[in-house]
Amino acid sequence: MALSDQLLVVIDPVARRSDGESVRIAKDVLSAGAATKVCLPDGPEEFARALARRGSRRPVVVGDDRALLRAVSLLHRQRALGACAVSLVPVGGVLSLARSLGVPMGAVAAARAVLDGAERRMDLLVDDSDGVVVGALRIPSLPAPSPSPAPVPLGGDPAAARPPWLRTCQSLVRTLASRPGRLVAAPGSAPARPSRPARLRIEVDGELLVDLDQPIEAVSVTPGVPGGAEVVVRPVSVGAAAAPLRAVGRRVTVSGTDFRYRADALVGGPVRTRTWVVWEGAWGLTLPVG
Repeated sequence: MALSDQLLVVIDPVARRSDGESVRIAKDVLSAGAATKVCLPDGPEEFARALARRGSRRPVVVGDDRALLRAVSLLHRQRALGACAVSLVPVGGVLSLARSLGVPMGAVAAARAVLDGAERRMDLLVDDSDGVVVGALRIPSLPAPSPSPAPVPLGGDPAAARPPWLRTCQSLVRTLASRPGRLVAAPGSAPARPSRPARLRIEVDGELLVDLDQPIEAVSVTPGVPGGAEVVVRPVSVGAAAAPLRAVGRRVTVSGTDFRYRADALVGGPVRTRTWVVWEGAWGLTLPVG
């Protein structure tokens, strides 16, 4: 068996806890088709050590989007992305990035793609702190949605399913909401968008796209388009809807007041300036042929 056919299977601890059956199936399929070394890291440090000691084995991550991003980031810092393709068997609750990249969602199909698929080279956004973006960058970073309410027993009273402390808080919120001049947020809730528009200076390949005098709602930067990365700026609408500003380039600099950004599934910042550069074909992902 060729050395390139040997696999290092790194199973993320979140995947083991969330769906042990899918992990077992993936491990069985991979072990039946190739020589595998299985690692069960308990945390980020062990995860990093396992990748650093992979030798010539192909890394296979069993986990969700966050595990994939962790592996790509670590291999980038080791300057090893050019020497090996990354493979993913998606297991977990955060899989939107894996789905958008074309990774099969089932454990068997994904494991078969690891064994029989082909490497596809993809662009990467790398910032001036050596952070990476695989799928998309969003500014500002919107808060996560509120958790779902507790389930209501069949045929029961919805209020009865709430714990006493929550019923007390909700009663207080309703009382305060009736008073003019104040807005009270329910515990754990988050606004759907930032409380005020962002004011940022955005340059693409040295050309000014928007300046601080133009309030904006959101910015997205997506690598992988011809010419580098697509930058879309959505200005604040006053009356009629404002058309988005678009540009394509290889170097994007954002500066202004402190801002946070969402790089794939991770949140960075606050920072006052950050530059992202497109690295063409910087990493490879094993995907089904055709």
